[in-house]
Amino acid sequence: MKSEIEKMRSEELYDFTDPEVQKSLDHAGELCRKLRTMLMSDEDYRATIEELVPGIPPTSAVCPPFHCDHGTGVVLGDHVFVNCNCIMLDAGYIRIGRHTKVGPNCQFYTPQHPMDYLGRREPKETGHPITIGEDCWLGGSVVVCPGVTIGNRCIIAAGSVVAHDIPDDSLAAGCPAVVKKKLR
Repeated sequence: MKSEIEKMRSEELYDFTDPEVQKSLDHAGELCRKLRTMLMSDEDYRATIEELVPGIPPTSAVCPPFHCDHGTGVVLGDHVFVNCNCIMLDAGYIRIGRHTKVGPNCQFYTPQHPMDYLGRREPKETGHPITIGEDCWLGGSVVVCPGVTIGNRCIIAAGSVVAHDIPDDSLAAGCPAVVKKKLR
């Protein structure tokens, strides 16, 4: 039988009040709280971000303040830069490819609540992964919705809401974001 964390990572309906899930949320919350008062140049910044986002490459950086639900669902490639005030709700995995730049105030939402109102009364949700390709640039205040994949070498204009997949080499903008032109 799967744990609630395993269900969460497998895109299955899981109970977010489960003690193991709550422990993960509390751990990340404490580290995010600590980051809110830190600069990247602070002595313990790197240790804190590495505890929050296990496996973060030494060439990647996340500017505080930063908020995530678990941290363990955030997977960053080499040379990724995440600007300040980013929110990553990582019930599902959030994977960001190498050499990608994420502007300030970007939001990544993997949780999806049941569509049926009776189902939403329960403390349950699913987490759908988000994948951002390599060499992308997300402008400030971009919102990426559950289950979205953004291809390689894409630019997402500031303020866009990405509700559907975006193919490689695209410039997308709007609410919802649509491909405005091909870049190659």
